[in-house]
Amino acid sequence: MQPIRLFIVLALLMWGLCMSLVSARDYEPVPEAIGSIVGLQNAEDLVPLGDGPWLLASGLASWTGDPGARGHLYLVNRLDGSFEILFPGHRPAFEQDRQMFPDCPGPIDPDHFSAHGLALKHVSSSRFRLYVIGHGGREAIEIFEVDAQGAKPTIAWVGCVPLPERMWGNAVTILKDGGFLATKSKDSMNPDAFAHLVDGRLTGAVYEWHPSGSVEPVAGTELSGPNGIVVSPDGRWLYVAAMGTHEVVRFDRNAPTLIGTAVSLPVYPDNIHWGDDAMLYTVGRNHEPGPNCPWLNCGTGWSIIRIDPATLAVERIATVGPNAPLQAPSAVITAGDHFWIGNFDGDRIGYLRRPNGFGG
Repeated sequence: MQPIRLFIVLALLMWGLCMSLVSARDYEPVPEAIGSIVGLQNAEDLVPLGDGPWLLASGLASWTGDPGARGHLYLVNRLDGSFEILFPGHRPAFEQDRQMFPDCPGPIDPDHFSAHGLALKHVSSSRFRLYVIGHGGREAIEIFEVDAQGAKPTIAWVGCVPLPERMWGNAVTILKDGGFLATKSKDSMNPDAFAHLVDGRLTGAVYEWHPSGSVEPVAGTELSGPNGIVVSPDGRWLYVAAMGTHEVVRFDRNAPTLIGTAVSLPVYPDNIHWGDDAMLYTVGRNHEPGPNCPWLNCGTGWSIIRIDPATLAVERIATVGPNAPLQAPSAVITAGDHFWIGNFDGDRIGYLRRPNGFGG
């Protein structure tokens, strides 16, 4: 495992503990230190590997569409700040499960792999299944098995589920039977898809897959820029981030017809994850409506948001100013006494201490 540079980046941080929606400037700033682990390229999503020191991070190959770019899966030790490339690494392992994933044409090409959204399922005492939104050589959910029994976790690719034509996947959540729900943010062949997202128009939906089945759209889940996605532990409730309308939308999967209940956020939400306090967490650039800020990158900084899954009450936990080096936040997870922040466009992940009353 290669050592990396750990350093502290001073940035403006504001703590917000309001139970209702507030603007990005409605509370007093409190100076804090934001830490960075430098060297992880485009680590768009993060998941904790159980209760130990390990985090898994995705690595997007490129936002430029370079077919020769190579993405990664990273293994991060949150206690000492070290990391390594877990996949493909020096000797990538392939153990294809043809029974579970019969439609997978074969192993992934490590030279044409771009890792986007992540979801993790605990399958036994030390074994996990990792589902990855994969771009590059193919659009598919790539599935890996992670063994955390030894001194250091190991990983093997075990299968894939090809996604429908024109589906640009973004995030995925795992169902009890090993199936999944995944977001299609846009039509990959529509040159105007991003402009439609900016305008808040419908651009995608949620898709569902079960073993021995096909990947199908879920009626009623059409949204503007569907992004992060999680399902409740009992499988009933589905939560989806709609980036184009800066909302999180809840669906009752037991209802005969899916109708979303939306809550507006002061950010453009990206990935969603369950926290260790049974709350939902998302992160994104601050939303400043109006002609001076028509879209994402407006120099307004970014915020961590906590959502009560039962009431959809929104709390802004922290806001980071526009001068911090990390300005493309895409995921936030709780691990130990820190928040850990993914970064869809940059060379680092971030971390900051959780305030009193927010777990850890």
